[in-house]
Amino acid sequence: MPILVMKFGGTSVADLDRIANAAEKVKREVERGYDVIVIVSAMAGKTNELVKWVNDTSGFYDAREYDAVVSSGENVTAGLMALRLQEMGVPARSWQGWQVPINTTSAHGSARFVSIPRENLDSKFAEGFKVAVVAGFQGVSHEHRITTLGRGGSDTTAVAFAAAFDAERCDIYTDVDGVYTTDPRITSKARKLDKISYEEMLELASLGAKVLQTRSVELAMRYKVRLRVLSSFDETDETSGTLVCDEEEIMESKVVSGVAHSRDEAKITLFTIEDRPGIAAAIFGPLADAGVNVDMIVQNISEKDYDAAHSGAVTDMTFSCPVDQVKLATRAMEEAKAAGKIKYDELIIDTDVSKVSVVGIGMRSHAGVAARMFKALSAENINIKVISTSEIKISVLIDRKYMELAVQTLHDAFALESAV
Repeated sequence: MPILVMKFGGTSVADLDRIANAAEKVKREVERGYDVIVIVSAMAGKTNELVKWVNDTSGFYDAREYDAVVSSGENVTAGLMALRLQEMGVPARSWQGWQVPINTTSAHGSARFVSIPRENLDSKFAEGFKVAVVAGFQGVSHEHRITTLGRGGSDTTAVAFAAAFDAERCDIYTDVDGVYTTDPRITSKARKLDKISYEEMLELASLGAKVLQTRSVELAMRYKVRLRVLSSFDETDETSGTLVCDEEEIMESKVVSGVAHSRDEAKITLFTIEDRPGIAAAIFGPLADAGVNVDMIVQNISEKDYDAAHSGAVTDMTFSCPVDQVKLATRAMEEAKAAGKIKYDELIIDTDVSKVSVVGIGMRSHAGVAARMFKALSAENINIKVISTSEIKISVLIDRKYMELAVQTLHDAFALESAV
């Protein structure tokens, strides 16, 4: 039988009534002729509660025991979903990560997939079971310890199963009914997209869109898994939601498909660093070692082209990172300076900025996108602090107080409320 993967997030299984609602959707797909692999998250709020219990118990916890505790929420949901389906007359069985097994690396809290053997689930489907309910977010290391994949890992679990089992499609059920041109909470003109390419979705996810976890989109793009994002609270059919697919499946698309934003960004500038080969590696190596997620980078000529105190040419280096990583970045730079790896006169931090981006595969073949974007922001008196580009996106760093205005302005500038 063809296989369908269905993933239900925490809000979709938040209580017994919502689990029953999700089970109805699973039953409908079974009646359409599918063998179904259901991936479930923990019930809404449960993972946060489990993490708090760990932190309250041990300030310096063993990561292996952390995974043992926080992965238990998904086990509960999987068992309840299987029981609900059985009550509805659907042959179902729940599976924990080690039972499948979902083989992962030993990086507790941020494990990555190694393999997902098909034999155990295939044998159950052959026996007549129609649904395998699998606990998302978790796996097992080669030391036979429970591992977790990091927050949002259930999305990645679903895509990995779709790839491993050659599923016809992977449906991600959440509390929104698809992928929108921008956040509907910022502008009422936001429009739900029928289709979006893997590349566009990956950019939007990495730039602040919360619909799909970035790793899940990367995996879907690599293995050409067709993803569908849809609401667990609406009636659904084959055309519901947004399909994330290969670019070739989209006949024509607008030049810009969406506007993304990341509210809590920070801009860090190192003034008068040495302008020499290897200086960038000396700066960003320690930042990487400290786990700082650097995004936008700008190097420019310093106000002092030559400074006797530095015995050579100098430059300034600016980069952005999430605001909650500023302390890590500051410490990494101070330690590198103390160790003599880099020299700088001043480190300036601006924690009151946001990132706004336009994304679209049509940008590859159309000129003038940057000009239109910058002109629209200029008309609203929004100053751009940093700019970065790729083949299908342009991002700018601006003062946080203008973020919502910038999103609305760019959405209007590229007429994203219209499908044509």
